[in-house]
Amino acid sequence: MTQRDILRIVNKYISGQFATEMDLLMSLVREIVDRSDFNITGTRVWQLHPTEAAYTIAYQYGSLQPIPDDYKLTVEEYPVFKTLSERKTGTFHETDEVLRASGIFLYCVTGIGSLIKRENHKLCEFAIGFSAAEFAVDFVNTINVIRNAVNVRIKEIHTEKEQEIIEKDLKQAWDIQRRLLPDHAKTFNDYELFGISIPDRVVGGDYFDYLQAAQFEERLGIVISDAASKGLPAAIQALFVSGAIRMGVGFDTKISSLIARVNTLLCETFTYERFVSLCYVELTTSKNGLVMFANAGHCLPLHYRSRTKSFYELPATGTVLGIMPDQRFGVENINMMSGDILCLYTDGIVEAQNSRTKQFGEQRLRSIIRKHAHRTAREIAHLCIEEVERFSVNSAYTDDKTIIVIKRMAS
Repeated sequence: MTQRDILRIVNKYISGQFATEMDLLMSLVREIVDRSDFNITGTRVWQLHPTEAAYTIAYQYGSLQPIPDDYKLTVEEYPVFKTLSERKTGTFHETDEVLRASGIFLYCVTGIGSLIKRENHKLCEFAIGFSAAEFAVDFVNTINVIRNAVNVRIKEIHTEKEQEIIEKDLKQAWDIQRRLLPDHAKTFNDYELFGISIPDRVVGGDYFDYLQAAQFEERLGIVISDAASKGLPAAIQALFVSGAIRMGVGFDTKISSLIARVNTLLCETFTYERFVSLCYVELTTSKNGLVMFANAGHCLPLHYRSRTKSFYELPATGTVLGIMPDQRFGVENINMMSGDILCLYTDGIVEAQNSRTKQFGEQRLRSIIRKHAHRTAREIAHLCIEEVERFSVNSAYTDDKTIIVIKRMAS
């Protein structure tokens, strides 16, 4: 499973509308079992009993023999449950005879939801067990990423009433966030830039900036990022990333070191809402159009080469930020010739949906850029946003939308 596949699942369960925690968990386990790349034969959702240190089967899905609906396991007889508050996720061989009779022999289990004290233990509100003949090497890591995302949404469901009070303060937050964004237009050497960011809610998790330290006039940094959460939590993350990046570019810091430090700070600062994709591009005054970039799990920027009318995708050079501290991020480079265009965007652009849930897609974005490559960066950016808005006008799904168009002008 690719980083983008994981991020897509994360976004689905953070952004999705679910009436209850159980609705969310049932949707999640069905998706995981139904995905052929996971090879999961069945799954169970266990819910902590309100007054006991015990879990009851609340939902099961898959091809295994069903477990009795009222089946209960105490923490003492099934001590794996006690490990989940700290271990989060683990893989075990089944020992319970009733579960073995249903066809469960090897399972992976993860703790979900709030931690609740029962007797001398802190127990997770829910536990999800997955069964398979064998698990892929990275399955536990993937489930941990998805688990953290689901915890974000469960936390939101728990606190929706509190969020209503917070909404009253969002106008002020919107004013602050608007002031964080740079002017749309920017010129640097023989490059013209134009960026647009439209939040889905009053405030959002998309962020972009143009960064130039006084002592490094021969370089211009462009950063675009997308927090996986939505609304106020995402806006807080965007503010955090903005401050960290702005501070970092003031020092003679390598791009890879800067992104790695921001990643570690996210892990240390945010317990739940911390997944952020980010792409950092650095323009230079080099005559050969040298452009350096680091891409931390972000949508692949499009480099339109005017001479051949072809596209090149700037690949990922590292994972999404916030998964784990002390990650390493590579730096790659391209050369932009006169008339070339570089388009940076968030997934709200290409994953915008119409009323039939069809996505706008990267091919439509490419077509707009190719057709209007003779226009200015400003015009291309506006045309892209207008087409996306027109395409998704009747969609039930919405997301923050951000695009930056960089064009190297004729010398």
